[in-house]
Amino acid sequence: MTYHPKSDFMAVMIERGFLADCTDYQGLDEALSKGVVPAYIGFDATAKSLHVGSLIQIMMLRWLQKTGHKPITLMGGGTTKVGDPSFRADERPLLTPEQIDDNISGIKKVFSAYVSYDDGPTGALMINNAEWLDDLNYLEFLRDIGRHFSVNRMLSFESVKSRLDREQSLSFLEFNYMILQAYDFLELNRRYGCLLQMGGSDQWGNIVNGIDLTRRVLDQEVYGLTSPLLTTSDGKKMGKSLDGAVWLNGDMLSPYEFWQFWRNTTDADVGRFLKLYTELPIDECDRLGTLGGAEINDAKIVLANEVTALLHGREAAEAAEATAREVFEKGGIGDDLPTIELSAEEIGDGISIVQLIVKSGLAKSGKDAKRLIAEKGARVDDDLLLNAGLMVTTEDLSAPMKLSAGKKRHALVKLAD
Repeated sequence: MTYHPKSDFMAVMIERGFLADCTDYQGLDEALSKGVVPAYIGFDATAKSLHVGSLIQIMMLRWLQKTGHKPITLMGGGTTKVGDPSFRADERPLLTPEQIDDNISGIKKVFSAYVSYDDGPTGALMINNAEWLDDLNYLEFLRDIGRHFSVNRMLSFESVKSRLDREQSLSFLEFNYMILQAYDFLELNRRYGCLLQMGGSDQWGNIVNGIDLTRRVLDQEVYGLTSPLLTTSDGKKMGKSLDGAVWLNGDMLSPYEFWQFWRNTTDADVGRFLKLYTELPIDECDRLGTLGGAEINDAKIVLANEVTALLHGREAAEAAEATAREVFEKGGIGDDLPTIELSAEEIGDGISIVQLIVKSGLAKSGKDAKRLIAEKGARVDDDLLLNAGLMVTTEDLSAPMKLSAGKKRHALVKLAD
C-alpha cells in the first residue's frame, strides 16, 4: 500500500493493519479530513454477547471516535430475523423477537467499554435496524428498492457462490438479507448522514450493494472499508478456543479466562495482535513482537493486560495477572480463578471427580473428562489425577479444591456457605 493518507483515521487503519480494502481511498480520506464522518458497522444479535472475532470491528469504531469521527453501532434487530448467509454452510436458526431484544441488551454492555455514547458531535449512536425494517410495506419496498438489484450480480458474490457451488440450499429468506443490509446503509445515510460502512472482508459484496443503492436512490457519495478476516498464524479462526467462543461479556467468560486467552497467543501473532487490539504505540508493538525466547512471554503478558484492561478495566487485568502468577509460578490457588460452588445437598454422599471436571468447564462431557484423566492431563490440587472413579465428599471440600486440565486451564470447586 503506497497511499499516504491525510486523515488520522486512515493513517491508523493502514499502519496498525486494519485495512483490507476500500471502495475509494482518496474520496474517503478527503471526507475524513474535512470534518466529522459518521460511520457504522452492523452487528447481528444472534447471541447475548459478541465474541473476540468481533473485536477488530469494535476497535475500528473506537479508533474512529478517537480520531474525531462519529461511530454508529447498528444492531440488527430486524436483519437477525432473517439471518446472514455470508460464508455459512447452513441457514441460521431463527430467533424470536424477545430473544433478539434480550441479546441486544447483552451486547450493549460491551460497546460502552470501547466507545462513548453521548450527545457531542462525535458521540456514538446505538441504532436498531428494526426501526425501519419492521414496518416496511413489501410491495412498496419491491417497487422502490428491489428494482435496483440484479440477481445475476448477487449470484456472483462469493458468499452466495460458495453455498451454491457446494449445492447447499440458499433460501429466498437469506437471499433477501443482502437487500436489507444495503437498505440499512441508505436509511442510515438518510437519517443520520452516515458516509461510511465498515466490516470484515466477507462483507464486501453487501457493502458495495449498499453504496450502489444509496447513490442511486439518494444520489449520495458514500464509502466502504473492510478489515482482513483474521486467522491466527496456525490458521485457526480468531475468536474460537478449544472450549468454544471467547465471549466479551464478563458474565459469559470471566476476565481471568479472557486474559488467559490472550496470554496463550502464539509467538508469531504477538506483534500483529498488539497493533490491532491495544493502543500501545506502533514502535512498542514492533519491539515487543520481535522479542525471542522467554522474553516473548513478557510481551504476551503485556498483550493480555492491555486487551483485558480495555474491556474489563485495568483492575481486572491486574487481578488476572496476579492470579496467573499465583497459579503458575507459585502453584497456589489464586483469587480470580473460575469458581463453582456446590451445596452439601448437591454433593450428597459424594460426587464423582468426572462430574466435577465437567461442571467446572474443564471438559465438555464425561467422556472428555475420562479421556483427560487417562491421558494424565488432569490434576487435583496440583497432584496428578489417575483415578477416574474418585468420589469427592463435603469433607474433601472443607478447603477449596483446585482442578487443572493441562498446564494452563484451572478452576476452583468450593462448598457453598
